[in-house]
Amino acid sequence: MKLAQLLKGLDYQCFGADLEAEIPSICYNSLLAEPGCAFVAIRGFKTDGHKYVPSAFDKGAAVAIVEEAPTCGIPYIMVKDGRKALAAMSANFFDHPERKVPIIGVTGTNGKTTVTNLVKEMLERSGKKCGLIGTNGNMIGDLFIETERTTPESFELFRLFGEMVDAGCEVIIMEVSSHSLVLDRVYGIEFSSAMFTNLTQDHLDFHGTMEEYAKAKAMLFSRCRHSVINMDDPWSKVMLEGSCPDHKTFSTKDASADLYASNIELGIDGVAFDLTLEGKTFPVKLGIPGMFSVYNGLTAIGCCLSLGLTAEETVSYLSMAHGVKGRAQVVPTGTEYTVLLDYAHTPDGVENILKAARGFAKNRVIALFGCGGDRDKTKRPIMGKIAGSLADHCVVTSDNPRTEVPMAIIEDILPGVRESGCTFDMIEDRREAIRHALSMGQPGDVIVLMGKGHENYQEINGVKHHLDEYEEVMKYYQK
Repeated sequence: MKLAQLLKGLDYQCFGADLEAEIPSICYNSLLAEPGCAFVAIRGFKTDGHKYVPSAFDKGAAVAIVEEAPTCGIPYIMVKDGRKALAAMSANFFDHPERKVPIIGVTGTNGKTTVTNLVKEMLERSGKKCGLIGTNGNMIGDLFIETERTTPESFELFRLFGEMVDAGCEVIIMEVSSHSLVLDRVYGIEFSSAMFTNLTQDHLDFHGTMEEYAKAKAMLFSRCRHSVINMDDPWSKVMLEGSCPDHKTFSTKDASADLYASNIELGIDGVAFDLTLEGKTFPVKLGIPGMFSVYNGLTAIGCCLSLGLTAEETVSYLSMAHGVKGRAQVVPTGTEYTVLLDYAHTPDGVENILKAARGFAKNRVIALFGCGGDRDKTKRPIMGKIAGSLADHCVVTSDNPRTEVPMAIIEDILPGVRESGCTFDMIEDRREAIRHALSMGQPGDVIVLMGKGHENYQEINGVKHHLDEYEEVMKYYQK
């Protein structure tokens, strides 16, 4: 593609670059620079891409896209914002795949992964081939692709869009993180529909305050044609303020909502409720336990309705949907007690899964959890107090300590557990902690392993070590 075409739509100044030059590739990591490429300098949190322009030049980059003039002799294009430039150039490079199929964006603190998977399954039952982008991984139809981020960087994202369109996907469903909105990874995308699940404390190490976190999420709702918003969440007003005019609301508390759930029944095998929509009532079932599943179900129904499915179709397809790995996942242990795996890693997530467990536990609830390192420290004692308040016993252990000392994180959690008055064990080694929690099981108990969910690793000192909790549980019972 010619450089001029690559820069189409951008406000820029050209310094020595040949706008008619053929550019074979784009990169923002100098290690991946190749002869003739365009290197985009991105300002990050740990380093500044402008430092690596000379390195990219040495590897043969033909032009640099920068916010400040480089020190080496490479021809360059000056832009105001490198991140937005990368997104716009990526869209041009892959011939705007985001304009060729409807793109669904789901945002919120909790529920994004479950909702996107539910929507994908429901749409596929209606005959549509779907692409999915999210925390558990990316999918092109049935093809699974590993991922490290909830929302990829813009270049990888547009490349993935292109692969999905080329593979015949008719709809793309994606989780949209607050980071991706602030960091312009989804810049330039007009979403067909946008969903808001909820907003609770998380990522304050990045956003600073809940108000800034909410503003970040709300950016999605000014970039969509339809929206579906959880009006029971107190932050829904922020989402609605900037939302497109064509929005739908859902609620379990307010019958004036467009989608209203009543007569809710919660059980170990899932949830059931009556859906009131446009004056009609439909019985709904979803085979995932917990009150949060009612909200996730309403979100998925609202999304599919915005894409043209009928109420009858959405209700029918939802009843056939399966659970998502690591989200309120029941492990088949063959015991007289229940073992649940859940990704809960926020105060609200911990509260949701433990309330769900409390709802069907015939005896005790035993909660195993930790907190991630290099993340919001203020939520650690909060999670400890919530877990202690809802469980009969806590096993406090390590999660992904990353570069922090594991015991230091545990010590941050314990004041909350102690304040709750709950009994607890403190076991740093997560495998040992899991075995200990399982050894405590008695008939009617529910043992909830929280924090890892679908993840199959534990990150310690920056190194990922294999740890699949499903495997660990099954291994315990096979001994």
